[in-house]
Amino acid sequence: MGLEVGIVGLPNVGKSTLFQALTKAHAEIANYPFCTIEPNIGIVPVKDDRMTRLVQLVEPDKVVPSTLRVVDIAGLVKGASKGEGLGNQFLSHIRQIDAIIHLVRCFEDENVSHVSGALSPLDDLEVIKTELILADLDQVERKLERTIKQAKGDKTAAESIPVLQKLLDTLAKGELAQAIQLNEQEKLLIRDLNLITMKPYLYVGNVSETMLTEDEGHFLKLKELAEKEGIQVVKICAKIEAELAEMDAEEATLFMQDLGIEESGLDQLARAGYHLLDQITYFTAGKQEVRAWNIMRGTQAPKAAGKIHSDFEKGFIRAVVYHYDDINQLGSEAAVKDAGRLRMEGKDYVVQDGDVIHFRFNV
Repeated sequence: MGLEVGIVGLPNVGKSTLFQALTKAHAEIANYPFCTIEPNIGIVPVKDDRMTRLVQLVEPDKVVPSTLRVVDIAGLVKGASKGEGLGNQFLSHIRQIDAIIHLVRCFEDENVSHVSGALSPLDDLEVIKTELILADLDQVERKLERTIKQAKGDKTAAESIPVLQKLLDTLAKGELAQAIQLNEQEKLLIRDLNLITMKPYLYVGNVSETMLTEDEGHFLKLKELAEKEGIQVVKICAKIEAELAEMDAEEATLFMQDLGIEESGLDQLARAGYHLLDQITYFTAGKQEVRAWNIMRGTQAPKAAGKIHSDFEKGFIRAVVYHYDDINQLGSEAAVKDAGRLRMEGKDYVVQDGDVIHFRFNV
């Protein structure tokens, strides 16, 4: 299964419209809460100019970009952690994802009701974060009670108690679990909790069409908060994205030029999600196929080979590697080879972003 990011937000912030654009799938769009109950899942290609260039040079029969799975999680409301709305169902969906996209409404529209009456992106975020913290707090409390009972004859359980206590204190103060500095051993002890507020997150401000080229009003406040927290923020207009999704590439380019924007919000969002999860891309390139593979930064060659097939990892012999920059500059793999830029790398090689790799293996 690929990487999954989940879009969370209050009802009527534009999630279903954005999701429709993300996947060209039509989630049921209606102006009332809870029209998205089952989490819709969409696969979004991550746009990469290097891939476009590789395809020009190699002219393969097939092209496979790297992708991000996006889960549309129905609108949370105040009290979700106590089961308000469809709270518990949503919260269990959020636990399964790798990172969270907080979609925040920054547009005024009298035809689209706001769940609390007045529009305030920072208050909306506070509601969502509070619910996520309360859901984690409830989970940590129950886990701590069970662990204290188990601890008499169980060394691992005994070691978990101070970590759980630290988490409990932090969450009770209204802080995210990720505010605590935990070492690798401590992280392992609480991994099974799958805490929501431990997950990386970013903000997406859904703005009106007129605010796309300027930062003002509600979006500006969101941007200031993101800077303070050291979090990425992406500005999109979900309505425009839904229109772009219906156009072909040429039409979309002209439409964006008219709007004064260089790339779609979705391309920015997919890239931001990729970056959030500390992913890099390596490529396999041949006449049959050019494909982008996403791996965690710092991955060694055998594990990277395992992304293609487990046999590649098990029987790994070596990796034949050159960098995208080499083929971009020299024009073909043969020219890269002639220039002596093709390298043989072994099991300890750490794959770099933009590597083009052929794996040699034996099963």
